Amino acid sequence: MPSHISRRLLLVAGLASGLSLQPALAQEKPWPTAKPITWMVGFVPGGSVDVITRVIAKAVSEKIGQSIVIENRPGASGALALQAVARAPKDGYTLVTIPGPVLYGQRQPEIGKELSAVALMSQGPIVLVGKKDGGPSNLSELIRAMKKTPSQWNFASSGTGTGQHLAGELFNSMAGTEMVHIPYKGGGQAVTDIIGGQTSLGMLGVTPVLAHIKSGQLKAYAVTTTFRIPSLPDVPTMEEAGLKGYEATQYFVAAVPSGVDARIVSRLNAAFEETSRTPEVVAALEAGGQVAGKLSPAETQKFVVKSLAKFDAVAKKANITLN
Repeated sequence: MPSHISRRLLLVAGLASGLSLQPALAQEKPWPTAKPITWMVGFVPGGSVDVITRVIAKAVSEKIGQSIVIENRPGASGALALQAVARAPKDGYTLVTIPGPVLYGQRQPEIGKELSAVALMSQGPIVLVGKKDGGPSNLSELIRAMKKTPSQWNFASSGTGTGQHLAGELFNSMAGTEMVHIPYKGGGQAVTDIIGGQTSLGMLGVTPVLAHIKSGQLKAYAVTTTFRIPSLPDVPTMEEAGLKGYEATQYFVAAVPSGVDARIVSRLNAAFEETSRTPEVVAALEAGGQVAGKLSPAETQKFVVKSLAKFDAVAKKANITLN
């Protein structure tokens, strides 16, 4: 073979070899430098899960040096987002916020199976609220009114099977009331209808109701935890207001598809722990009545499993329909 043809073939082969290596080289960029991270939220903007996720995501983004894009994918009490993340590549570039406890009528991706826990972002109370004008003045009066005219009372939550829904059903069970559950796609939409009188009450996170409580548009009857919160110091706990033994905690967990490298999960968990001390995150959590989680991935998984077992028993006892 003439030498000039041989040299030409070697050049072509070299170029082809170089081109074939480009995708591989791009894939070898260390996490998280290859591309922005997508963080899914299964509820509409404006509710507690969305607001807290955005604040924490901003702080984590600054800590790891990579952009984080929030994608709201509401529907089915957050299940659509869970399904999307469970199908995502196992490369550490897709996260989801799971508000808990959440139960589903049909099995959905869950932590410990299709999803892996990264961190317990925060935990805190749910607030029972109603329209300010014309309603009962305290929880005892509210319960008496609901027992007197049971067909006139309902309550909003951010979705069927969510912690807010379960908190309302636990209330029914312990108070002997019959308020009907009205599911919404997020706390922001529910607040509008409560203020407008289309819905009687709401079992909602602190974030979407706080400003409306302070402005006098909503009345807060009680928080569901055993402790009061700094952002609503005058609002009693359910137990203080007369419903003895009542307790329900809402929490937010960050998760990734199962199979993501444990080193990535560990690095993300460390970033969450570090950012939980930043002024912006502390302020957002306090405003939402939340406290930072500060658990390892394994501890977070155990926390979620225990919580779901407790409220699964509540749902069965109350004959809650989750579909």
